[in-house]
Amino acid sequence: MNSSESSRLLLALDIGGSNVGAALCALDDLRVIQLTSAPLGGVSSFDGFVDLLYLLGREVARGPRRLAGAALAVPGPFDCIAGVSLMKHKLGWLYGRDLRGALAARFGWASDQLRFVNDAAAFLTGELAAGSARGADRAVGMTLGTGIGSAFAIQGQCVTEGKGVPPGGEIWNLPYRDGTVEDLISTRALKADYAAWTGEPKEVKAIAEAVASDPDARRVFERLGDNLGQVIRDVIAPFQPEVVVVGGGMARSAWLFLPIAQKHIECEGIRLVPSRLLDRAQLIGAAAYGRDQQSSAGTAPAARPKPGATHGAEGASMM
Repeated sequence: MNSSESSRLLLALDIGGSNVGAALCALDDLRVIQLTSAPLGGVSSFDGFVDLLYLLGREVARGPRRLAGAALAVPGPFDCIAGVSLMKHKLGWLYGRDLRGALAARFGWASDQLRFVNDAAAFLTGELAAGSARGADRAVGMTLGTGIGSAFAIQGQCVTEGKGVPPGGEIWNLPYRDGTVEDLISTRALKADYAAWTGEPKEVKAIAEAVASDPDARRVFERLGDNLGQVIRDVIAPFQPEVVVVGGGMARSAWLFLPIAQKHIECEGIRLVPSRLLDRAQLIGAAAYGRDQQSSAGTAPAARPKPGATHGAEGASMM
């Protein structure tokens, strides 16, 4: 592979609550060339986190390749322009630290070779580029896990304001019924319902596996479907999306609740579909975002390299 070809490669990283995913992506067609992941459980410091991202990048690059840079899908709140985490509820050692600068120094890159994008926006961007929302003019992405991520897009671009878009494009904290949206549709809600009805705490995967023989397991997924459908009808439908794509951990059990949710929005003309890309959605979306940002930057001057960093006209070396 010559340097011109390798400069069309980008490192994509997905920072989850318990794992980090990493992929080497081809910018021309967003193809995932190499893929790996690592748990966050053993990370207890900012420097350890930076080291982990660097090692994952080295692993997927598999040698001295010159990359166009990296794009990171990050949970909010996060200042994606500055590359600084504003999270206090998780990954506390990341709060307020200059992740952009630290990664640029570790990789030997200019700071503008690193891009950050909200993970829910990355999910929807990935599904628009190569997944279940491809071709949709108006689309919404929802990631269902411990919490809820959401993103709204028009003609392939994520938006955070406008007609039918909740403040900041976020729905998790919107008041709904006697609480918030997240109180009704999340793994936390599903597990709480199951424990309340059976007195037995179980993880979502175990509940899903028990559906065939456990009426209470079926019942909690049916309730999740009802709640999801009503939230889409009341909160999402005003945006008038053609499609709503559901991802996150619970997407693997989508067949248990999406058909029930769909019944609540039949009159809205909205297709409710599971993620096609699953764990790759955020990675492909981050790569697409990084590519688009590079294209829109055009010939803008690059940030000043760190002392001792090695740069070339066609990318930056991983070695």
